[in-house]
This record gives sequence, C-alpha cells and structure tokens, in this order.
Amino acid sequence: MRRKTPFFVITLLFSCWIGGYGQEGWELKTENNGIKVYTKTFSDSKFKAIRVDLDVRATLSQIVALLMDVNEGTQWVYATKTSVLLKQISPNELVYYSEVRLPWPMANRDFIAQLKATQDSKTKVVTIDGPVVPDYVPVKDGIVRVTRSMGQWIITPVGPRHVHLKYTLRTDPGGDLPAWLFNLFVTKGPSESFKNLQTELKKPVYEHARLSYIED
Repeated sequence: MRRKTPFFVITLLFSCWIGGYGQEGWELKTENNGIKVYTKTFSDSKFKAIRVDLDVRATLSQIVALLMDVNEGTQWVYATKTSVLLKQISPNELVYYSEVRLPWPMANRDFIAQLKATQDSKTKVVTIDGPVVPDYVPVKDGIVRVTRSMGQWIITPVGPRHVHLKYTLRTDPGGDLPAWLFNLFVTKGPSESFKNLQTELKKPVYEHARLSYIED
C-alpha cells in the first residue's frame, strides 16, 4: 500500500542534515562552458555534497517548466533510466519516481522525490526543494532505494531572459557503493546534466513556457 509522508515532516527531518550548505567550504572541482561544479565534505557523511552554479539565457518560467516536467528527465538528466510522474499535487508541487543507471556490477538506484516550487514575491527568486519520500512506493527487487537525499534549486533573475541557477545536492546512494568511487565521479553527472539542460530549453515546449504560479 502506498504510504505518503507529509511534506512538512520531510522538510523537518532534512533541515538539520542540509543546514550546513552555506557558501563556505565549497571547493571548485570543474568549470566548463560556464558550468561550475563544487564539492563539499560534511562531518556526518562520507559522500561528498555537490553544488552547481551557472548563468542561463532563459526566463524563470522556462527553467521551472523544464524542471517540473519530470517525465522528460531521461532526456537530459545524466544516467537516468526512468523518470515518471506519480502525483500532481498542485500546479507547483508533485511527486515523481526515478531510476538511476549504474555500471555493472553495481545495482541501479531509485528514488521518489517531492518537488515544490515557491517564489519570493519581492525578489522573484524561485526555490524548488526536492526531498526524497522513500516509502511512497514499494521497493523493487534488484534496485537499491535511496532513502536519504535532498536537492534544492535556487533560480535568481539577473536580467531580461537571464537567470542564475544554483543547484545543491546531498545524497547517500545506499547499498554497498564505495564512497571513494562515488566521490571520484560525483562531478561528471552534474556537468553532463546541465549541459543537456541548456539544449533542452531550446525546445518549443519550454522556449515559450508561461506558468500561472511564476512571475517572470
């Protein structure tokens, strides 16, 4: 039976875990085509957190429309095998399932995340929080369920059709995946994904996007 944990409870559970994001302690690992990928080590986890910063020629609505179009995740998110909408809670909130492909002999990972987009009425900055809700659907045989992960997008308008993206992620992939191996390749996925994101934004469905809950 499907069990859903209230969003405010999930946010509370993760608030201590992600509280150290801040600006300090981040180490720049790669910078290509304007995409900066940073990592940071936290005392409570052996897996490195990541942060991505880049400027994009797009509107707020374009970016949010793409990020909330979770069924298209396989088209641009690195190593994504499956990405499926499970429930549209409201125009700006949803729950989705994703399976991430890992190389043999490691088992694939999957997760269920609850995305919610909010906008500051004064600054127009959009924040999309994405904590996992691991018990939303049953665990699948042969796939390791990610039970501890939190991603956040901060989308800041900096000019006409020009925004700054900041993405942060702390995750524990679970299972027996060695931390050294995860940390070795932790920057590859974000670099590829954000390069693909900029290509994806050129599709007509996003290029002319207008959202009722976003003020551009």
